[in-house]
Amino acid sequence: MSSDTHVHRRYGRRTAMAAGLVLAVGLGASAQATAQATAPAKTSAKASTALRSVNGFNGEVVAQVADFYGAYIDAKDDPNGPDATLAGALRAHYLAPAFAARLKTWEKKNKADGVLRAQNVPVDWTVSESRNGRDIVVTHNFGGGEAPTVRTDLVVELEPVFGDVADIRATSAR
Repeated sequence: MSSDTHVHRRYGRRTAMAAGLVLAVGLGASAQATAQATAPAKTSAKASTALRSVNGFNGEVVAQVADFYGAYIDAKDDPNGPDATLAGALRAHYLAPAFAARLKTWEKKNKADGVLRAQNVPVDWTVSESRNGRDIVVTHNFGGGEAPTVRTDLVVELEPVFGDVADIRATSAR
């Protein structure tokens, strides 16, 4: 998908928040890259000396989902308190409208954040392609410190034409 296609499909549907969202997503991605670049290495001395970077390009679905989750988690876990306005803008931009409506119903029923499928924010996450090549797998790790780490894997399904998030479900649901 070219960047021109991306702009044209969004025009009219969500233009009111486009400028602020572009800035917010850019800041979220750069904050994520900065956080990853400054995070301490977990394993070897060789890993501790390597500089980290985050790559992506327009239309690449793994990068798109990673950008969404990175910015969304940053908004939910802001040091000054959760930024509900930014989280809502990210949802409006990335989620298909029909899925956003279903997600609200799921959240009321489960009393949890539907994007994260949790009541709290993960301490780290990984976004990767699924084995079937059609979906994206998001792995969240919760906990840390004295608490044991709990891992959840989610499958993120994208609409084939526009690339909006069409579904988020636990991997065991399939």
